[in-house]
Amino acid sequence: MIDNQAAPYRSFSIDEWATLRANTPQPLTETELMRLRGMNERVSLDEVDQAYLPLSRLLSLHVAAVQKLNVGLRDFMGVEQGKVPFIIGIAGSVAVGKSTVARILQSLLARSSDHPRVDLVSTDGFLLSTAELEKRNLMHRKGFPESFDRNALLQFLADVKSGKTNLKAPVYSHLHYDIVPNQFVHVNQPDILIVEGLNVLQTHGAKLGEPTLFVSDYFDFSLYIDAEANVIRQWYVERFLSLRKTVFNQPGAYFSHYASLDEKQAVETATNIWNSINQVNLTENILPTKNRARLIVHKSANHSIDAVQLRKM
Repeated sequence: MIDNQAAPYRSFSIDEWATLRANTPQPLTETELMRLRGMNERVSLDEVDQAYLPLSRLLSLHVAAVQKLNVGLRDFMGVEQGKVPFIIGIAGSVAVGKSTVARILQSLLARSSDHPRVDLVSTDGFLLSTAELEKRNLMHRKGFPESFDRNALLQFLADVKSGKTNLKAPVYSHLHYDIVPNQFVHVNQPDILIVEGLNVLQTHGAKLGEPTLFVSDYFDFSLYIDAEANVIRQWYVERFLSLRKTVFNQPGAYFSHYASLDEKQAVETATNIWNSINQVNLTENILPTKNRARLIVHKSANHSIDAVQLRKM
């Protein structure tokens, strides 16, 4: 462990981090892990042992502490208050593996008797519809902060934190490249809510002297999934090539015109999209939020977690 006294984070190699698992049991099977992996992700049970079980243990400690604090505050104020969900935010670039990290953590955390109900919401569902983005001439900025319905997301998180029941979060389809009408993720007073998305640590829109509420203000814990930009670009291209053979070939696929590209054309197309859109968004909006996270998870070129940085308390 590297602990520079002046640095805001303690840095761990993956071997050092793995020792913090203690006696946390490994509950996943290879079959379960296969269902949790994203496209082109290569998470193994060994990596779950080394990286995810220590993280789930850390998160469980935080959940228990916040639950105890909420009970104390309720008694202090003399009010009746229902369950206050613990909210975890997961940020990072397109193609860095946020969704896989979120699903694995959801599965691990839900095995606990102290917080068995763990819901997961992607902020993709709060993107403006394709029709609205076209109306605002923002299709080329999809995924940038201005392409999201920030007010709707903030209201949703406020409702979650206030303990409201039977909430609904919109669902986004990567097949249709749009919000799915009348389809929702149902959130009903979970013990933990995981929120993953590109810009969840973003402070976009803040104006000097004006009170501003941010998505991250609702988080009890936040993670940033990190990797070198050239590595993420390669993952993006690899994912595009996989989608060309799968999703892009399905009926009604928004990007069906990419299915007929040969491999060279597909690589060139994916690289151009990355350079003109995703790289810009990463550089301008996503990467600058990294050091706002409580914990930074770094991935190597083979997709595996190789280092962790934990913010000092």
